[in-house]
Amino acid sequence: MTYGWAGKVLRVDLAHGRVTREPLNDQWARDYVGGRGLAARYLYEEMDPTVDPFSPDNKLILATGPLTGTNSSCGSRYMVVTKGPLTGAITTSNSGGHWGPALKFAGYDMVIVEGRSPFPCYLFVHNDQVEIRDARNVWGRTVSETEDTLREETGIPDLRIAGIGPAGEKLVRFACIVNDKHRAAGRSGVGAVMGAKNLKAIAVRGTQGVRIARPADYMRATWAYHRLLADSPGRKGFSELGTAPTIDLTNAFGGLPTRNFTAGQFEGAEEINGNSIKERRLITNKACFACNIACGRVTKIGPEANRLMVNTHPRNWKVAGEGPEYENLWALGADCGVDDLDAVLMANYLCNDLGMDPISMGATLAAAMEMSEKGILNEAITGGPLRFGDGQALIRLVEATGYREGFGNELAEGSKRMTEKFNHPEFFMGVKGQEFPAYDPRGFQGMGVAYATCNRGACHLRAWTPAIETSGQADPHGTEGKSPWVVDQQNQSTAHDATGLCLFVTFAGATLDNLVECLSAATGVDYTVEDFTKIGERIWNLERLWNLRAGLTAKDDDLPKRLLQEAHAEGPSAGVLVHLDRMLPEYYAVRGWTADGRPTEQKLLELGLT
Repeated sequence: MTYGWAGKVLRVDLAHGRVTREPLNDQWARDYVGGRGLAARYLYEEMDPTVDPFSPDNKLILATGPLTGTNSSCGSRYMVVTKGPLTGAITTSNSGGHWGPALKFAGYDMVIVEGRSPFPCYLFVHNDQVEIRDARNVWGRTVSETEDTLREETGIPDLRIAGIGPAGEKLVRFACIVNDKHRAAGRSGVGAVMGAKNLKAIAVRGTQGVRIARPADYMRATWAYHRLLADSPGRKGFSELGTAPTIDLTNAFGGLPTRNFTAGQFEGAEEINGNSIKERRLITNKACFACNIACGRVTKIGPEANRLMVNTHPRNWKVAGEGPEYENLWALGADCGVDDLDAVLMANYLCNDLGMDPISMGATLAAAMEMSEKGILNEAITGGPLRFGDGQALIRLVEATGYREGFGNELAEGSKRMTEKFNHPEFFMGVKGQEFPAYDPRGFQGMGVAYATCNRGACHLRAWTPAIETSGQADPHGTEGKSPWVVDQQNQSTAHDATGLCLFVTFAGATLDNLVECLSAATGVDYTVEDFTKIGERIWNLERLWNLRAGLTAKDDDLPKRLLQEAHAEGPSAGVLVHLDRMLPEYYAVRGWTADGRPTEQKLLELGLT
């Protein structure tokens, strides 16, 4: 009998309409814990990394962790691991809500989806009852319509659904997998992989629990962990204002990327920050499963919503929904120069319902806006005016992208491919094909090496250097100590992603000791903090090996010339350039890699990867 882990893998062969169950590999579970790590090991062993992301040979793995579905605070997470169509790299996309716990309650640690269905389908899972069902009646529908229809069809009100919208069906390269209508495995195009498989949704109802190895120890650890978060200023801040106050933080340090990274401060920041949302548009906050943080925002557009409406696809237009979070506010707001909060809200709702990553959507549009202002794109190409600050254009093109209509068909390829097509790749702001999130490395130097080295492309969730760069622990513009700190944080966050807990618990005050104590009591495996970080390092190196096999090299650990050669003219980060040339060699050395970014045999032996 397994504890923490459900002990079963659900394998789905869409091409042949077969569903099989197999025991979880116990040794891999111990060595990689679950979630991101365990799924990466399965992907590494089972799939050729050189296949096209849209090929039936690409595998799509949705994996929980041993603490998913437990009452450990924020035990809601599941990971989606596959080859990303935006990057060609391994992608590890994370979501909360209630879908991950439902899969665990149905008795499965992960679902491995293989092949391509000959017709639009969805997977129905109700404990031991697993069926591949026809989804032609919901193909083409939005995320919310699909969820409502499948619940009505099945007659199961508590059915939890992870699915795609039109963007996933149309293979938009940054399409999401969205569960609970508003929670998303958001980055790198995992929804497009699902669409390429003709898989509209995975609908789950589970009625089993999670077995705990040492219940008394587990509950002591869990309640200590809950009490810590209850009194934490970080948790209280997330509960009150969500993630949106980060707008003010990054703006104050000159690290809020504005108008496609041409500036580090946005003059309209106060119009779209946390206080503006709370005072003008917030209905309530919202929590995921077992969460005592509740950082989610439920919002409503103001009384003049009609000015934002168009009639292209009327069913998409909603005046209330969830979000936006900080990254979405930045991408659809500051990066596009838009300070109209209602326009940002509307664009965010559209991204949720069409099933698209707002970060890549906004960043790609920002690149197009800059190209339009510089005369590279004209209205014949873009289908209308396209300038920074234009909220109407923002909404029009978000919708067009979700359906690949007009210029939206170009935006749907992501900013790297879009800028290359029009012969100006210098306007792409990202790494490995994935657009940057909301931190300018000229304001936060450490984010430069964190972005450049991230296995899934530009990402802030693997090592968030503003933690030390805004607190006085490190010079935000200096390079000293940044690479070792980034390596350490990448290892810790990677191990964290394997547990099934939300990363925000550490931002809100939890420690690794708390996590490891809960994990050990739940699984019966006596992990130490040192074991835990070593597991994170093992996973990170495994992902690196996967990418090397896929054809990525040290040349992909790079940044746009804009960050390396063009300093901001004014603000707190004026005159600062990103010194990746200093940080990257040190990063490789700390990792135990060669000068060209390959794990050494000694390092692989140490991690059990030979």
